[in-house]
Amino acid sequence: MKRFATLTLLCCVAAIAVHAQRFALIDMEYILKHIPAYGQATSQMETSSRKWQSEVEAVTNEAKSLYENYQNTAKTLSDAQKKQKEEAIVAKEKQANDLRRKYFGPEGELYKQRESLMAPIQDQIYNAVKEISTQKGYSLVLDRASDNSIIFASPAIDISDDILARLGYSN
Repeated sequence: MKRFATLTLLCCVAAIAVHAQRFALIDMEYILKHIPAYGQATSQMETSSRKWQSEVEAVTNEAKSLYENYQNTAKTLSDAQKKQKEEAIVAKEKQANDLRRKYFGPEGELYKQRESLMAPIQDQIYNAVKEISTQKGYSLVLDRASDNSIIFASPAIDISDDILARLGYSN
């Protein structure tokens, strides 16, 4: 009987503790769509990406052209000439790979540009979420755009518009 009373008391305390927690949702895609700086940053990154991709493709096409030329003339070349052409092809392919890594690698130019353009926007959003969460007493704020496991959430707990208002982008 004593165990039953203790277990019942623990269940009641846990239920009160869970009930006391407040939750909120944000929709990061919605928020970012309404921040002009994000659109400008995305556009700038796409422009840079296209430019860098065309540079990589140009070098890759040069390597392909060298290889096709080599294939067409291989029968008439001496061993020394073949070796020289093969080395030129390998060097051009290496140059293309180095360019690809320089622009699109894990620490490449696109990554650096994304960090410099997006980090301030993300920091502003994070600080606004933190301020509103502290002010309104939310224990947890989830991003419904990135969490696929949320099947349904009441629009009443979505604070995306509050975040936009805090950032100065109210509708």
